[in-house]
Amino acid sequence: MKKSVENLKTSKITGGLRHPLKTRQKFETDRYPNEAEGGEEQETVTRKTRGNNRKTGLKIASFVNLVMGDSKVKKSKIVKVLENQTNNDYQRRGIITKGAIVETEDGKCRIVSRPGQSGTVSGILVK
Repeated sequence: MKKSVENLKTSKITGGLRHPLKTRQKFETDRYPNEAEGGEEQETVTRKTRGNNRKTGLKIASFVNLVMGDSKVKKSKIVKVLENQTNNDYQRRGIITKGAIVETEDGKCRIVSRPGQSGTVSGILVK
């Protein structure tokens, strides 16, 4: 993870100003996280990345590709987010991230993909 260079304008203990050794490059700029929420209609977001590539992420997720116990994949509707170990605020707001436990029509499942990065929601059925 890259360190931020924006906080180098603070003063030193002696009272002098700090001058950064380099400025931030375009590909190092920070962005707001793309947080996938549960909802009725699926919505995606496409953003430009380094090397003139594109990255598609989910903004609103309505379905999950659910892997059943016998290696069958089924498309199941998301009912609600039960728990999210990443952040208590994410659990409260219903944000879907990797490792979140989600209630579906077929039961509870654990998310194994990164919806904000990959653009799909994949999960494994939890017993």
